Amino acid sequence: MDALREQGRAVAVPLPDMKDAVLIFQKNAKLGKVKTRLAAAIGDQEALDAYKLLVNYTHHIVSGVKAQKILWFSDFIEEDLSPYPHNYRFELQSGSSLGDKMSNAFEKLFEEGFDRLLIIGTDCAELTPELINTAFEKLEESDVVIGPALDGGYYLLGMRKFIPGVFQGIPWSTDQVAKLTIDYLSLTGYSYSQLAPLSDVDVIEDWNQVKGKLNS
Repeated sequence: MDALREQGRAVAVPLPDMKDAVLIFQKNAKLGKVKTRLAAAIGDQEALDAYKLLVNYTHHIVSGVKAQKILWFSDFIEEDLSPYPHNYRFELQSGSSLGDKMSNAFEKLFEEGFDRLLIIGTDCAELTPELINTAFEKLEESDVVIGPALDGGYYLLGMRKFIPGVFQGIPWSTDQVAKLTIDYLSLTGYSYSQLAPLSDVDVIEDWNQVKGKLNS
């Protein structure tokens, strides 16, 4: 495993009985490159600190889920992976748009033989292990599960088979993402379930709602 890390390649953890995975899409923590809308109100350094708290919260939450955890970095696989649990697998996002990156990740893992996949980001401070487990349960009967965010995006997306159309023709980073995704599923006849809407942390009002919880 160390050899793979040194080569900057994926780190595969041999868990032959595990067919479920949580994909964590995470931006590399760089000053001025994360939480830019929040930074407009509190500055780059405080926004970076806030982002790190959200990242830590996300990893704490997924630790309570019995599934393979696969962390997809945005720009590079970090040299020091010691802050992360030993049973993580590390990958690098590939593609020009967010949709391409998510699609490529799902396609790769379904080709590897995974049965159910969930993808989350690091923006939601309301996510819980119970909610993630519920999402896996919904994939027992539905092709897709979606956790809509209050801003019109989604904080979680899950599939039990690869459906590339879910990632095509979507105007990412707009308030139409969840709606258009659901419209596509309805029009094409794929079954889907929805989770409760939750809030992502994007602007100062969002941050003020959760910073006490994350700082405690």
